[in-house]
Amino acid sequence: MSKQGCCAFLRTESGVGILLIIATIMAMFLANSPFAAYYNKMMETPVMVMFGEFHIAKPLLLWINDGLMAIFFFMVGLEIKREVIEGSLSDRSKLAVPALAAVGGMVVPALIYSYFNWGDEAAMQGWAIPMATDIAFALGILSLLGPRVPVQLKVFLLALAIIDDLGAIIVIALFFTSQLSISSLVIAAVMISLLFVMNRKGVVNNTAYVLVGLVLWTAVLKSGVHATLAGVILGLFIPIKNNKVSFHALEHSLHAPVNYVILPLFAFANAGVSFVNVTVKDIADSMTMGIVMGLFVGKQLGVFLFTYIAVKLKLGTLAEGIGWGHVYGLAILSGIGFTMSLFIGSLAFECHEGVCFDLVDERMGILIGSLLSGVVGYAVLKYQFRKTGLSPGKTEL
Repeated sequence: MSKQGCCAFLRTESGVGILLIIATIMAMFLANSPFAAYYNKMMETPVMVMFGEFHIAKPLLLWINDGLMAIFFFMVGLEIKREVIEGSLSDRSKLAVPALAAVGGMVVPALIYSYFNWGDEAAMQGWAIPMATDIAFALGILSLLGPRVPVQLKVFLLALAIIDDLGAIIVIALFFTSQLSISSLVIAAVMISLLFVMNRKGVVNNTAYVLVGLVLWTAVLKSGVHATLAGVILGLFIPIKNNKVSFHALEHSLHAPVNYVILPLFAFANAGVSFVNVTVKDIADSMTMGIVMGLFVGKQLGVFLFTYIAVKLKLGTLAEGIGWGHVYGLAILSGIGFTMSLFIGSLAFECHEGVCFDLVDERMGILIGSLLSGVVGYAVLKYQFRKTGLSPGKTEL
């Protein structure tokens, strides 16, 4: 992707961040207003799709989390493939630093959460919640700093977040599955094999891939493995080398509905935290504190420390014009988990066969940790840019 194209895409993230904030405020307002019962009832509204004997029946909330978010992960799959083939992850010599930074940003938060909740089997279900970085929110906050932000810093954050997404996908696949249906898994395997054959045979009709992907999504949904993984798999199989124009057109066509409809709708459906009966004890709860400290402290510590180790081991270098102060500010900003953390939280503490975890609402910790990371990260980067006087004209890709 060209430098202009990359910048144009990155600039759209400020609008996404604003929409996510609005959706979150609306959800929290409704959850703490006389309309709270209506808000909860709307999210619990049963929705059924039926074809003869086959049917899928889920509440509206799960259609958003399992269905619409599969489209989001489909776009993530496309972006991962594009970045690996021709983007910021295509140059292996520049991949080591953000890759190691992403690993640190996943491992350290998980360890901090585990430290706060070790021995509590129920609470330990949420160990992966602070591992995630919300790329839309993080880039949105970064964009608020204006044209002084070097492109290299945005690319570093983009690469880090994409690798972070890969880690989240692996965690979801390995640890957040329910009882498996062998017949559904067999159908899913057949669909994946078909996608592989289509890709190898040079089929470039994106519609054909999407139709197979719909069957794959249904099979994965019924299998017990989380349905959003079908979106990632489909995105990775869409051909790009002999299909560049169509591939980029498909990816571009998803940006508006995903960024301006699906993600805000997901935030609206999942961020409705009620503070009516919240006490100081709830905020100081080990699970809440584990998430807050994991996102705000663990992310900045893990990303910065592992970036420093990568550079000192000469696995890579920082881009010209980027100092350690900027890296530290970016590390803090990566603690904005929000969308991805809410998603993992919904998987970690969702009800299974009518049995729900009776814990403090994990969304409280996600909101507090993400807010702290966003505000402090913005302040640190603003100070650094004023101190160094960085502008795009002083840096090169």
